[in-house]
Amino acid sequence: MQQKNYQQEILALIHSGLPQAELAEKLSDYHENDLADALAALTPDERQKLYAVLGVDTVAEIFSYLDDAEPYLKELPSDKAANVVSHMDSDDAVDALDDLEEEDKAKIVGQLDKNSAEDVKMLLSYGEDEIGSSMTTNYICIRKDMTIRQAMSELVKQAGENDNISTLYVVDENDKFYGAIDLKDLIIARAEDSLEKLIARSYPYVTDHEKISDCIDRIVDYAERSLPVLNDAGELVGIITSADVVELVDDEMGDDYAKLGGLTGEEDLNEGVFESVKKRLPWLVALLFLGMLVSSVVGAFESVVAVLPIVICFQSMVLDMAGNVGTQSLAVTIRVLVDENLTTSKKLHLLWKEMRVGLVNGALLAVMALGFLGCYIHFFKAYAWGQAFLLSGCVGFSLIVAMVISSLVGTVIPMLFHKIHIDPAVASGPLITTINDLVAVVVYYGLAMIVLIDMLHLG
Repeated sequence: MQQKNYQQEILALIHSGLPQAELAEKLSDYHENDLADALAALTPDERQKLYAVLGVDTVAEIFSYLDDAEPYLKELPSDKAANVVSHMDSDDAVDALDDLEEEDKAKIVGQLDKNSAEDVKMLLSYGEDEIGSSMTTNYICIRKDMTIRQAMSELVKQAGENDNISTLYVVDENDKFYGAIDLKDLIIARAEDSLEKLIARSYPYVTDHEKISDCIDRIVDYAERSLPVLNDAGELVGIITSADVVELVDDEMGDDYAKLGGLTGEEDLNEGVFESVKKRLPWLVALLFLGMLVSSVVGAFESVVAVLPIVICFQSMVLDMAGNVGTQSLAVTIRVLVDENLTTSKKLHLLWKEMRVGLVNGALLAVMALGFLGCYIHFFKAYAWGQAFLLSGCVGFSLIVAMVISSLVGTVIPMLFHKIHIDPAVASGPLITTINDLVAVVVYYGLAMIVLIDMLHLG
């Protein structure tokens, strides 16, 4: 079945000249995400007319799906922008406001209704890396001393403003979190049943000041549609929904990927040049000095290059393979270190496994290097067969040693970072690669000097 282009259909409807009521009815059939995609193809005047057709509730839903709400909010007068933000879920409202400059943000927050302003200010009070900054206040809350009939009545009453109704959260007489009820259990319960029997008392939760990176895996493991967020007093202050979890995981993966590239955080197309320079430059400066160290070590082996100039032809191959293996081990180790229950024996098992993988891969590549490079050196560099295979054998043996050590380095460094409570993703690909370049240079030229020149007097 051919995939429909909903964006084109929406634009065609908007430009069709239909009466407002009919246009609103037809557009109501489309998902807000598709409507959000269509906004970019409209002019500011067309968007203003569309907002009037759709109504503030739908516009608020559409704005929740925008990657960058700033240009669209700035098109609206501040009072209308505040009205839209007031109708958004608190977490979506904060995301939209974060895109604005501080002056514009303060102006809109100052015009929000009382409840929305309180929710937004509460979420803005948390750090970006804390769970509280990503929670929503859109949830159903009931008291534990209610009857089944009262709970159902409260559900219907709150569902008008809160659409996260699959789980009902229960508080006690002191407004402390008491437990949770699955909506299905409440629906099928009889009126004479006790509400207490439906409440799951040992329900999983997170706290508002927990670091996202510390609890994201715990949230994912529970696989619930939502989890309650409690403050230090045990009071329910919000929930984390499955949609929030998907976004948090995506952000964490993007941040880790950025760190593996030697950056301090995820970059995007909207980031300024100088902001990107500030993120990248510290790592590049550190890697520059490490690169100088590698170059100085290469310079220490000038005598080897002077006697056997051909060895320099295969330097980059040995260095590249060592760097690649180290980066692979780094990626595997970071994934494993996510498990907070990882024991020392499991870490040692991982270390032993990665070294064996490096050894096996190195041995296979060494055999290939021995054959192919031996023939290349004989036919294209005019060396005798014996000398050619001695040179290719040195390259192959260097690959084995360098790849085993690189696997060791790529596993041990993130473990050390994790041990001293530094994000192991900071042990980035460029850092590991540069360290392994140093290892590979010493191994390769050291073997060439000791075996080929000093022992076999080749040259």
